Amino acid sequence: MKDRRPVDELTLEELEQIVRLRRHQARIERLRRLGKRESATLDPLAEHAPAIEPPPLPADYLRFQDVGAPAQYRAQSVDEPEQASKPRRQPRPIRWDWVRDKSLLVVELAILAALVVVLIGSLTTLEEINEASGQAQTLPTLTPTALIGVTPAVQVALLPGGHTPPDSPGGPSPIEVPAHLQDLVRAITPLPVPTKGPEQAVRIQIPKIGVDAPVVEGDDWEALKQGAGHHIGSANPGESGNCIISAHNDIFGEIFRDLPALDLGDEILLHTATQVFRYRVTQKRIIPPEEVSVMYPASSPILTLISCYPYGIDTHRIVVVAELRP
Repeated sequence: MKDRRPVDELTLEELEQIVRLRRHQARIERLRRLGKRESATLDPLAEHAPAIEPPPLPADYLRFQDVGAPAQYRAQSVDEPEQASKPRRQPRPIRWDWVRDKSLLVVELAILAALVVVLIGSLTTLEEINEASGQAQTLPTLTPTALIGVTPAVQVALLPGGHTPPDSPGGPSPIEVPAHLQDLVRAITPLPVPTKGPEQAVRIQIPKIGVDAPVVEGDDWEALKQGAGHHIGSANPGESGNCIISAHNDIFGEIFRDLPALDLGDEILLHTATQVFRYRVTQKRIIPPEEVSVMYPASSPILTLISCYPYGIDTHRIVVVAELRP
């Protein structure tokens, strides 16, 4: 079959072979004509002599006919019948490593999406809790709360404001207080809820960090859902002694979230039903939950603010101490 492809579709090797064949055929034709001319002039009987057969054509190029491009696009002779169909292409093998990599990528994306959904759900739940707590915190509030839920004084040495509910399984267990400290712990033992009076705190304001929240009596789990909690048995605002107020930093309104931003000299306003007391920050400390010494009675009128620290981890307590301004 004739090779009907145009010249620009032939490979370089095929073009070289065609050029060599044509040159060889032209050379043989010239020799044949020259032989006939000489035999006609020199030997009148040359026409009866046997014809000289031309040398065979080179066939070295045939060794490439089944390899590479010549196997698909080899030159064909005129006498060879034309093929009815083109050669079939070999199917591409399946790349299993590519399939494995893409499968792992899909799994990783699915895990990432699940983590994002869980994170969004957690943040949404936290916002709902804070919103519900904010709605429950009204200014001012005079509703007495339950007594702080603790065991006898000689077995408790934890600061208020923890994040573990009292009925949570595996929650923090009471810590035994050494004998030589039991008298001091008894001195800060929660007392029965006193009758609400005009001298008790009902509102706290901290202009530096934008705090404006109600103050309820008690600092147990349920009390701190309603606002900042005044430790029962501690001093009232303006009185000589230690007025202790605690609140959460990342749940139930996040009242004391920015408490670490307070600096020495910042002002704190503590309201009662009849007047406002102004305190100025004099100390700021980070302590473990077991260091109850910050709740000891004092001889001068001071205010102690307590919250968990750091934000979202809550392994320690931040304590801010302020003194009453004249």
